[in-house]
Amino acid sequence: MKIVFTAEHAGDLSAFQQLGELRVEGWALGKPKLSAGQLIELAHDAEVLVTSYDEVTEAVIAACPRLQVIACTRANPVNIDTKAAQARGIRVLYTPGRNADAAAELTLGLMLSLARHIPQSHAALKRGEFTHAENAAQATQSGLRRDVVWDVSPQSPYEVFKGSELRNKTLGLIGYGNIGRRVARIARAFGMAVLVVDPFVAAEDINEPGLQKTTLEGLFREADIVSLHLSSGPHSDGLVNAPLLNSMKPGALLINTSRAAVVDEDALIHALRHGPLGGAALDVYHREPLWRDHPFVTEFDNVIITPHIAGATRESIAKHTAMIAADLQRYVAGEPLLISGVKPRLPPRNAAAKLVIRDGGSP
Repeated sequence: MKIVFTAEHAGDLSAFQQLGELRVEGWALGKPKLSAGQLIELAHDAEVLVTSYDEVTEAVIAACPRLQVIACTRANPVNIDTKAAQARGIRVLYTPGRNADAAAELTLGLMLSLARHIPQSHAALKRGEFTHAENAAQATQSGLRRDVVWDVSPQSPYEVFKGSELRNKTLGLIGYGNIGRRVARIARAFGMAVLVVDPFVAAEDINEPGLQKTTLEGLFREADIVSLHLSSGPHSDGLVNAPLLNSMKPGALLINTSRAAVVDEDALIHALRHGPLGGAALDVYHREPLWRDHPFVTEFDNVIITPHIAGATRESIAKHTAMIAADLQRYVAGEPLLISGVKPRLPPRNAAAKLVIRDGGSP
C-alpha cells in the first residue's frame, strides 16, 4: 500500500510507515499547498492520500485510479470533493473534535480579554503609557506602594481599564457540539449561567445545573456574552443579523471563533459604532487575511482580533495525526472505523433545524 502524506503532523509517522510505503511531501515538510498537478503526480499510483489543505478535486480523484482512502486532518473535509469520492467508493476520513479543546480555550481567553481589557492595557504599557521615565521606586504609604495604578483619577489605568467579572454573567452559546460543550463546562467553572441554542440537542439532554436551552431570540436578549460555534451553510450564513444584534443588552459582547459567514458583518459594524454592542472578539473574517484598513483593524478599540488561530495548537496536530493513524489501521484490518462514516446528527422531533452546528474548531 502506498500512502501519500501531505498533512501537518506531530513528527512521528511510524504508524503510517507500518502500513506500507510512505511518501511525505508538501505541507508535511513545511512547503506550500500543492497544486492539482503536483498532487496527481504524487498520488496517481497511491491507495491512500492524507492531506490537510490540498484541494482534492474531482479531477484529482479521477487521475488517481488506485485511491481507496482520502484522509483530511481537519474537523470537516471541506477541501475534498466528497461526492466524487463517494461515487468512486473511496472512504473519506476526517478528524471531528481534534481541535475542540484549542478552540474552546481560545474562546474563553477572548472572553476574559474583552471583559478585562487585557490587550488594551498591555498595548498601553508597551507604548509607554502609565509608566515612569526614570527607574525610581517610590516610597510606600500605609503599607501600599504609591503607584500610578492606584492614583485614582479618570485618567488612571485603574479607571481606564476597569472591566467586568465573568462570575454571575450569562453566556449564550449558539451551537452545542464538541466546542460548545467545552466552552460551557469552562464557563460554568467561572460561575456563569449558560443559555444554549442548538436544534440538534434536545432540552432534556442539557440537564445540568446552570445550563438551559432557549430560543435564538431569547438568547440574544438575555445573554451578556454571545459566543458562536456553528458551521457556515445555507441555514446559518447571515444568521446573526441586525435585528438580533440590536436586541442585545447595552454593553453586551459577541465572540466568533467559528465561521465569519454566520455574522452579517455590516450589521456587526453598525452595532459596534452605534450600540448596543460593547465589544467583540473575532478570529474569523469574510476575507482572509484581514484587510489592513478594515474597520476592525483601524477603528474599534473594543474589538479584539486574532488571525484565525483557534485551532492552532501542537496538541491539535498530535490529535489529528493519531486519529487518522488509528482509523487507517482499522481500515486495513477490516474493522469498523472510529471516526469517519458517522451519519449526520438529526435534530430532535419537531425541532426547526435552522443551524449547522460545528463540531470542530478552526481548520
